[in-house]
Amino acid sequence: MSVNPMTYEAQFFGFTPQTCMLRVYIAFQDYLFEMMLVVEGVMLKKLDAIPGCKISPSKIRKCTEKFLLFMKEHFDKLFSKMEEVLLQLVLNIPKNVLLPEDKVQEQYPYSEEEFQALQDELQQLQQQCRAEAVLEQELRAELEEQKAVKAELEKILQCFDGLENICREHGAGNFKESFAFLTQSSKKLQDVLKDVEEKSKKMNQHDQLM
Repeated sequence: MSVNPMTYEAQFFGFTPQTCMLRVYIAFQDYLFEMMLVVEGVMLKKLDAIPGCKISPSKIRKCTEKFLLFMKEHFDKLFSKMEEVLLQLVLNIPKNVLLPEDKVQEQYPYSEEEFQALQDELQQLQQQCRAEAVLEQELRAELEEQKAVKAELEKILQCFDGLENICREHGAGNFKESFAFLTQSSKKLQDVLKDVEEKSKKMNQHDQLM
C-alpha cells in the first residue's frame, strides 16, 4: 500500500485513497476465498459420484489451499500494479488543481510568518476575552453586593420614616431634633447607669471589708 498520506485527496473524496484500495483488496480477497470453497465443494460432490474413487477430502483440502496460495500470490502482484495506476491516474488530484473551498487561499495568500502572526494575535485576543470574562464576573458580584446594601439602606430609611411618623402623631416637632434629643437622653442615661454601677462596686467593696 502507498505510504503517501494524500490528505488533499481525502479532503475532496471524504476518505483516503489508501483506505479505498484496502477495502477493494479485502473484498477481492474474500471473494477469492469464497470461490475456492465453492470449487472445493463441487469437486467433493463430483468425486463422491465416481465409483471407487480413493481421493480423500483431506487431500482435496490440501490441493485447494495450495491453489489458493498460488492464486493469492498472483493476485497480490496484479493488485499492486492496479493500485499504483488507480492512485496515480484516478484517485490523485494534480498539483495544479485547487479545490473550490480553497479558492480563498488563492485570492488571499499568506506566508508562514503571517500565519504565525495571526496565531499570536488570536492567542492574545483569547487571553483578553478570558480577562474580560473574569472582570465581568467580579463586576456582577460587586453589583449584587451593592443591591444587597441598597436593600438594607431602604429598610433603614423605612424605619426612620416610621419613627418620624410616630413623632408627628405624638406632637413632636422635627424628627432630627427629636432624634438628637433622644441621643442626648440616651447618653445621659448611660452616664447615670455607669455612675450607679461604680457606686455599687464601691459599696460592695466596703461591705466586704466590714
